[in-house]
Amino acid sequence: MHMVAVLALDSVVPFDLATPMEVFGRTRLADGRPGYRVLVCAATPVVTTGAFRMAVPWGLDVLADADTVVVPGVADPAAATPAAVLDALRAAADHGARIASICGGAFTLAATGLLDGHRATTHWVATDRLAAEYPRVQVDPNVLYVDNGQFLTSAGAAAGLDLCLHLVRRDHGAAVAADAARLSVMPLERAGGQAQFITHEPPTAEGATLEPLLAWMRDNAGRELTLADVARQAGMSVRTLNRRFRDQTGTTPLRWLHRVRVHRAQHLLETTAQPVDRVATQVGFGSATAFRDRFKRITGTSPQAYRRSFRGA
Repeated sequence: MHMVAVLALDSVVPFDLATPMEVFGRTRLADGRPGYRVLVCAATPVVTTGAFRMAVPWGLDVLADADTVVVPGVADPAAATPAAVLDALRAAADHGARIASICGGAFTLAATGLLDGHRATTHWVATDRLAAEYPRVQVDPNVLYVDNGQFLTSAGAAAGLDLCLHLVRRDHGAAVAADAARLSVMPLERAGGQAQFITHEPPTAEGATLEPLLAWMRDNAGRELTLADVARQAGMSVRTLNRRFRDQTGTTPLRWLHRVRVHRAQHLLETTAQPVDRVATQVGFGSATAFRDRFKRITGTSPQAYRRSFRGA
């Protein structure tokens, strides 16, 4: 079973610590088996969180056997990380473990040198500081998470959920990730490249919020929709729609719609034997060629390869 080791440093942020425990701990495969074994480890038997003290059952030695290591943030990212922790993380990376940081955990991961030369992110309030302290890290302040393959980093708070669900999708496919998202009461449409700092305009008398429109787009994603159709449903001009959509979702209407369609296609590819062309039509793409191109852009692989990887899972 895939083992996830969650590293609890002193003054760990409780939300960051609980996020991977809950997401990976609740993940279930199609046959009901757990998708992960989750262990919380630390350099000391007792860890403080600011609000409470916590006894940790596992030591740093479990990192040597972990398939995935998650590094939550701490209250003061500038605090020095014990040398034993940095050495254990480097050793875990050397034996092939995947290492992901949440929020300020990027500072700990950067201190190992493992992020040198890679893109990374952290909470938007700390991105300038991360870039200043670790100039060899390519800090991107405008994304929810960054996936470099072996090393991943996320922005703050709820972005840690996005990262964990992304990992579940990578490991077990869209259907399992969708189930984990439902258990977390979390949407699965937020992509890593979405802006992490999103401004929400206050609702006007006419209703500026886009939630009803997003629900309508989900319900109608299976049919051909143009930008003009979406703007007409929203009761605004295309220009105003684009501006408000980016303000409230961090992306464009059509990109958001494409992600919804591709996520539905992933589910169909995993759970049915329908031909790819049929899946493309069913989820709302006008042609199989356009579907294949968009699918590969979003998932990094082809529909056929995705089906081979996850159909039997």
